[in-house]
Amino acid sequence: MNDTLLQLKTIIQNASNIVFFGGAGVSTESGIPDFRSVDGLYNTKYEHPPEVILSRSFFDEHTGEFFRFYREKMLYPDAKPNKAHIALAALEQQGKLKAVITQNIDGLHTAAGSVNVLELHGSVYRNYCMSCNKTYPMETIAQAKDVPRCSCDGIVRPDVVLYEEGLDQKLMQTAVRAMLDADVLIVGGTSLNVQPAAGLIRYFGGGNLVLINKSETSYDKYANLIIRDKIGETLGAVV
Repeated sequence: MNDTLLQLKTIIQNASNIVFFGGAGVSTESGIPDFRSVDGLYNTKYEHPPEVILSRSFFDEHTGEFFRFYREKMLYPDAKPNKAHIALAALEQQGKLKAVITQNIDGLHTAAGSVNVLELHGSVYRNYCMSCNKTYPMETIAQAKDVPRCSCDGIVRPDVVLYEEGLDQKLMQTAVRAMLDADVLIVGGTSLNVQPAAGLIRYFGGGNLVLINKSETSYDKYANLIIRDKIGETLGAVV
């Protein structure tokens, strides 16, 4: 184990209240592409850019096209938790990790066994009728030929935050409290460019900020430890 991993292991061992904040890079080792890498969704070619297709106005105006894209590019039912998800679940079971705050919608933290997961952008596993609020599993959308419909004929939409929609304020307040209480914050797999989620970092006032990301972030200058490596391999080696 190299010096950087030893330093991370020591930080974790001495911590009593760890919070993990993660983005799309956490799930790439599970075969889910991130949004902004060379091979990510933002570099694929469609008639409209992904950030347009995944907006509320596009959903309202071109609902069928939205769901065609969503089924093809946003659903990964066969994806399994990787070493990062498993390590974080283990830290929670040890009583050290108090919250996972994620921008991901893939549900892999929960699948790995984490309990206190704050899904800022929602989850593909939660879906509801826009007319009567009846809930539906992911399969309802995955198996629909066109626009998924409720038994009342309302549109069944995913409980995910689209562009132009706000985040759940109660959830954000819970995330802020977790940041304020943490003595260690581990940030992984995120460029910290997506607001307002990335702004949560400002509320952390603990002793150790650890950044695990392949590329630079705007918070590098505040970090106590920076690791430029795969997050699954990194966490899997120290937990």
